[in-house]
Amino acid sequence: MSDMITAELVDLDLSADTKEAAARALAERMVALGRVTDLDGFLADVAAREAQMPTGLDGGIGIPHCRSAHVTEPTLAFGRSAAGIDFGAADGPADLIFLIAAPAGADDAHLTILSSLARQLMDADFTAALRAADDAESTAALIRGEDASTSARGEDASTSARGEDAGASAQGADRDAASGAAAAPTPQDSAAAPVAASAGAAAGTTASVPSGGADRAGGRPFRIVAVTSCPTGIAHTYMAAESLENAGREAGVEVVVETQGSAGFTRLDPAVVAAADAVIFAHDVPVRDKDRFAGKPTVDVGVKAGINRPAELIAEAREKAARGEATAAAPAGSGTPVERAGDSGEGYGTKLRKWLMSGVSYMVPFVAAGGLLIALGFAIGGYKINKAPSVMDHFVWGQADSWGALLFQIGVVSFGFLVPVLAGYIAYGMADRPGLVPGFVGGAIAVTINAGFLGGLAAGLIAGGVVMAIQKVNIPAALRGIMPVVVIPLISSAIVGFLMFVVIGKPIAEAQKGLTDWLNGLTGSNAVLLGALLGLMMCFDLGGPVNKVAYTFATAGIAVASPSDSAMKIMAAVMAAGMVPPLAMALATTVRGRLFTRTERENGKAAWVLGASFISEGAIPFAAADPLRVIPASMVGGAITGALSMAFGATLRAPHGGIFVVPLIGNPLLYLVAIAVGVCVTAGLVVVLKGLRKPAPAGAAAGSTEGGPAAAAEPKQPVAA
Repeated sequence: MSDMITAELVDLDLSADTKEAAARALAERMVALGRVTDLDGFLADVAAREAQMPTGLDGGIGIPHCRSAHVTEPTLAFGRSAAGIDFGAADGPADLIFLIAAPAGADDAHLTILSSLARQLMDADFTAALRAADDAESTAALIRGEDASTSARGEDASTSARGEDAGASAQGADRDAASGAAAAPTPQDSAAAPVAASAGAAAGTTASVPSGGADRAGGRPFRIVAVTSCPTGIAHTYMAAESLENAGREAGVEVVVETQGSAGFTRLDPAVVAAADAVIFAHDVPVRDKDRFAGKPTVDVGVKAGINRPAELIAEAREKAARGEATAAAPAGSGTPVERAGDSGEGYGTKLRKWLMSGVSYMVPFVAAGGLLIALGFAIGGYKINKAPSVMDHFVWGQADSWGALLFQIGVVSFGFLVPVLAGYIAYGMADRPGLVPGFVGGAIAVTINAGFLGGLAAGLIAGGVVMAIQKVNIPAALRGIMPVVVIPLISSAIVGFLMFVVIGKPIAEAQKGLTDWLNGLTGSNAVLLGALLGLMMCFDLGGPVNKVAYTFATAGIAVASPSDSAMKIMAAVMAAGMVPPLAMALATTVRGRLFTRTERENGKAAWVLGASFISEGAIPFAAADPLRVIPASMVGGAITGALSMAFGATLRAPHGGIFVVPLIGNPLLYLVAIAVGVCVTAGLVVVLKGLRKPAPAGAAAGSTEGGPAAAAEPKQPVAA
């Protein structure tokens, strides 16, 4: 850690009175040393991370941190506040503030060093020494692990401070070295509990012992495996791990932790998991490969609970094990590899949105590939290419028509997966992998009975619900192994198939036919109004749920071998409107750059390409920084573009591609005019609205710079523009 913190990065008399001011004061020291290239951009990233979850910890510690493209090398700054600064901890203000800056592409070794600091902060001797330090040089040395008081805590502690691999040490004997740093009491919440000295509790946990505690009467201690993770994966992940291990030693319980941090993670040995009597998940992001822990008593909480009340979590795990409360093969309502679709406290509407979006996100690549292949087939072979014979029977290498037919037929096959994939991954988002089989089966039946897109939605939700219901049944331990492979797919597929074929399939097919007929009948003002509505939806949340509803509505219309003219007009209007926000932000930053921060102007350059490629997410940084001006302006421009596209009769067979598929668009010149008008309207509105506000002081831009919110946004499929 010697190159990460120096005396110049230490402020023992931090005078800031807010967490934003504290972050700025410490970040300015990083800028002075060339460790941070853009102060405002970096502070926006810090603020975005803080918005996800407060970084204050019980015991008077604040640890703001983030990964940022504005950081040149991993850096740590430390400030000590006499008055204390509120970082959101339950027990009050923090007097020890650590600002951790990691580059966006930081290597594993550096992130591991950062995690070692997080573990040190759980040592009361270490924090007491920081409060007593009287000069910056010795404080920096203490944090680097070079001070005598640090080495007095044992060779194991200094080894940890030099960056032993925290992920690998979650298993086996390596944990013994890391545990040496925790011999002193650990600061917890107001009911801080003392921690026993390290005894190498993790040693021997790889022995193969049947789960459920069958042989605890023989003398072995209770065994717990845990997983910790936080959004950034730098600090809270490792602090929760250290806290759980310390509390385990105090309670005489073996605790082995898998830290799923930014530096990657090493999976717990399957034998360790099999031998565990209970599981603790302390996480704020989905647990990876969660099904490894199925069938055991489980405590599922946020990562800060793992830091602040580990003893309670261990006691709760023991109580659940004593009562025999074990999860099923894939716990209903828990997080899945797609999304944490079952968080406690989330409303049904929120869960439903996540389930549907999980299906759409997996469907969209099939839409893009199939649609573009079909469009290319038409471009090469003409619009009668859909009547061509199978290329298996007739293919001439030197004929363009044969190549057009080949591309068209591959695209049709790809499109054939849309509804089954949609249904399968809706069920996957609800019930994890056991939902895939009935979901795909239900989606395929929807295609067979001509229930289309609506049938796929219904099949996915039904399949997920059926699997979740089956998982709630208390199954004998001897049968749990075959449940996800045999029993659940068999029963759920039969139920879903029955419902789709016999009960709800025909009504949904009739509804799908009615919707198709309505679209085909749209003309004149009705079509223009629909184009305006779709344009508004595309620009409302820039790749979010409302945007995806409009996009999926459009792609569903062209996901057939011979889509109607109305369906292709809708697709054209949706893509045109989706291109407007990023192009407009790019134009606005070009013509009135002084209204935007330097980081926004840089993002404006990238927005040209993103907008031209039909990736609406290119406008998210601007919308996140100034939503009240950017989003309404984008919606106005998008509505105008959508309406004009419909009025001009522009058509589009490809579901994506932006400016690069203009040759495949019907009435391409008027189509480009519609986009240009919308872009100019949005850019003009943004410039006017931003020009009306009072100029902000130079330092005030930090909270509104777009880099942070954009970086923190959940990754989206780029095609859901």
